[in-house]
Amino acid sequence: PAPCLRRRSAEQKGRTDHCYAGPEDVACDVCTGRKLKAIKSCLVCLASYCEKHLQPHYDAAPLKKHKLVAPSKKLQENICSRHDEVMKIFCRTDQQSICYLCLMDEHKGHETVPAAAERTEKQKELEVRRLNIQQRIQEREKDVKLLQQEVEAINGSADKAVEDSEKVFTKLIRLLQKRSSDVKQQVRSQQETEVSRVKELQEKLEQEIAELKRKDGELEQLSHTEDHNQFLHNYPSLSALSESTHSSSINIHPLSYFEDVTAAVSETRDKLQDILREELTNISRVVTMVDVLLSPPQPEPKTRDEFLKYSCAITLDPNTANTHLLLSERNRKATFKEQQQSYSDHPDRFLPCWQVLSKESLTGRCYWEVKWRGKVYVAVSYKNISRAGRLNDCVFGLNYKSWALSCDSKSCKFFYNKVQTELSGPEASTLGVYLDNRAGILSFYSVSETMTLLHRIQTTFTQPLYAGLIMSKSQSGYDHLLPPSPSCVSHSSLL
Repeated sequence: PAPCLRRRSAEQKGRTDHCYAGPEDVACDVCTGRKLKAIKSCLVCLASYCEKHLQPHYDAAPLKKHKLVAPSKKLQENICSRHDEVMKIFCRTDQQSICYLCLMDEHKGHETVPAAAERTEKQKELEVRRLNIQQRIQEREKDVKLLQQEVEAINGSADKAVEDSEKVFTKLIRLLQKRSSDVKQQVRSQQETEVSRVKELQEKLEQEIAELKRKDGELEQLSHTEDHNQFLHNYPSLSALSESTHSSSINIHPLSYFEDVTAAVSETRDKLQDILREELTNISRVVTMVDVLLSPPQPEPKTRDEFLKYSCAITLDPNTANTHLLLSERNRKATFKEQQQSYSDHPDRFLPCWQVLSKESLTGRCYWEVKWRGKVYVAVSYKNISRAGRLNDCVFGLNYKSWALSCDSKSCKFFYNKVQTELSGPEASTLGVYLDNRAGILSFYSVSETMTLLHRIQTTFTQPLYAGLIMSKSQSGYDHLLPPSPSCVSHSSLL
């Protein structure tokens, strides 16, 4: 029995110790000596009570009406520091709690209400704010889910692109290995044929040499015959020397038989390197265009200075230029010529139409200017537009792969997929082109002291875009693709 009593006593002591107020706790204001923890605070009594001393608030009828709250150390903040009275009134004019004496003093004539009434109003506002916050939380959670789906889509698309690219490059490597094997087999086959032919000729020559040596021996033996009659008798019986069927001289060119093969393979390598260099650059540009638009699109620039922030240098690609176009000034100027230019054949060259594309693809936000005289067609196009065949497939603006703006001194027209839109004429001899690839915005401006919008479209671009020009046969001037600078409009040397 004694151990059990000691154990119960220890347990009771532990419970009692656990109820004493620590430094961080709210202590009972009634307890004397070591104070117990308060379990409630009374906003009317402005005191805190432990379980024992709180009991009258449950038993006495007057105390039951008091407002009990969780234990608080800030009860004294409810006491007016000036009048030492409980603050039960809220002054809306000064936005602060006051006591009834303050109402007669410095807050006289102010808009006041009971603190409980103000709390009710503020509680309603709080609920509205909470509702707004909860709605925003739901919206943001939905956005988070969408972004998570976007991450999964990006990862999936990237994984598939890597997998598909590896398959394509693997096939390309196998194709090159197959071509290498074919060339090797062809060279070896030709080698065997030529060596066999040479050895056959060599054997015939060796047989002829043996026959000649035999004949020479007979003649030598006859030449040593001392008997004149015997010599004359045997001489006619000697067979006549047969004529050689082979050339008297054979030209040998060591190590030159298959040099042309090496040269042809080297030329193929150089062409393939050029193609890979260009296409891999395009692939890199396409990869860098992949982006998740997390913020709203930025507004289109208004002033020329704002447009110039997105200026890009553009050069014309000679491999795409029609033979009636002369490119000059480091391939930034194009001029129509009646006489065809001596360009080499190239699969990218436009054949039936007098037009040219830029070397550089246009990514992100770009701005460039075209200085013109006579008539001009300014365009943007996908690179896979046709280079030969029907005009509708090749000419900028007559298909779904390109967009074109034509301007002369009298009129201005926009073309897309054979649809023509009449516009008001340009006011200056410089056209500005603004492209926001991700937002799908393409705008044409007449550039002078101000930027005058000629035409704007909004669409979805599915491939990298390139700048283009079309020359007119009746055009007496020429067109420039300019990397814009603040002085380029008035720079007379460009005209």
